[in-house]
Amino acid sequence: MIYHLLYPLHTTISYFNVFRYITFRTIYASITALVICFIVGPWLIRKLQELQMDQPIRQDGPNTHQAKKGTPTMGGILILFAVIVSTLLWANLTVDYVWLVLLVIVGYGLIGFVDDYRKLTSMSSRGISGKARLSGEIALALFVSLILYIKPDFTSNVTIPFFKTVLPDLGFWYVLLSTFVIVGTANAVNLTDGLDGLAIGPAITCFMTYLLFAYFAGNIKISGYLQIPYVAGTGELTIFCGAVVGAGIGFLWYNAYPAQVFMGDVGSLSLGGTLGTLAIITKQEILLCIVGGIFVLETVSVIFQVGWFKMSHGQRIFRMAPIHHHFELKGWPEPKVIVRFWIVSILLALVAISTLKLR
Repeated sequence: MIYHLLYPLHTTISYFNVFRYITFRTIYASITALVICFIVGPWLIRKLQELQMDQPIRQDGPNTHQAKKGTPTMGGILILFAVIVSTLLWANLTVDYVWLVLLVIVGYGLIGFVDDYRKLTSMSSRGISGKARLSGEIALALFVSLILYIKPDFTSNVTIPFFKTVLPDLGFWYVLLSTFVIVGTANAVNLTDGLDGLAIGPAITCFMTYLLFAYFAGNIKISGYLQIPYVAGTGELTIFCGAVVGAGIGFLWYNAYPAQVFMGDVGSLSLGGTLGTLAIITKQEILLCIVGGIFVLETVSVIFQVGWFKMSHGQRIFRMAPIHHHFELKGWPEPKVIVRFWIVSILLALVAISTLKLR
């Protein structure tokens, strides 16, 4: 809204021409989201405590987690509020991609909210049924994928890392791939959200990486230089990513060990679903496996653990899955697990960015 109110004045006041620059608006979108978290965060935490929105603790989890009883959950509401307000203030709202990512963050946020609320009312770590939640996630992801598929200026080609001329056109199969990426990423981030700050740290790194990808893909000169697909309008998603980074840092202020508030499914599902959507829109779908390698590792650890447990009639690969619990049970202090996962996430992001030239 600030963009639409002030930029038109640049014809009479040249200073307002600064609002045309995506970089300028991205910086202030980040700052706006961060300030919102600092202002609203303490009030929201108090309100969640008053409403007794305490995170149910898994009974089969590490014993050290019992100390987390009484910590409120659903703090992801703070992230969503900060991101949405900041994006509406600083982005060019005539770009349909902006509304598409806002639809995803709100839609998956609502699914997560219902799941969190069900956990709280049942006083259990289990929320709504897996089938019901997954059905909602697939329906929303399929809707978004179909919108992208029918857009005349959006292609169904897939970008393959390290190969600049290999761009297979999947046709309608691209809709299925998009749906899988969005739903898979949403649940991968959700699985990672098991320790204080563990999910939000890599999420910040991932959104910072896709901030660059969105800016590059939306700039015809830079995309041509890097030989990556040019997607008109994606530059405005840089502002959205900046808002997520600012909100993520603001949330981490309260979520850092020992956490004052947990993200909950309302935060993890919405962030994951949005990250997957960004990967699709910027045509860096496959590269998400590297950028979000921590989320992939967590998901794969659960799949392998469950699969091997069934095949071997009770044997386990890890002491506990997701894999961050495995390291806890090996004796790593929780802060050490968290920070080491952050470090790996940063290294993976750097590798992913480097592939833009390794083609």
